[in-house]
Amino acid sequence: MFEWSPIGKLLIALGLGIALIGLLLTLSDKLPSLGGAFSWFGRLPGDISIKRDHFSFYFPIATSILLSVVLSLLLYLLSWLFRR
Repeated sequence: MFEWSPIGKLLIALGLGIALIGLLLTLSDKLPSLGGAFSWFGRLPGDISIKRDHFSFYFPIATSILLSVVLSLLLYLLSWLFRR
């Protein structure tokens, strides 16, 4: 029978990590030490931003690609650590 306990612990750790990142992004403007640390996030070259009268469109394609690469590397590292 398969044990679900390790998967539950991993999901809790990932949830806490995501909550911590969200907290850092939320407080980055309010804390002087983190003032400009995340100001580049969402404003990379390649992000599409169109602003017209009564209309605005924003598609962060470069940010999405960067986030995908970082998360893929992180998940690969976690899977490599759990295989050992």
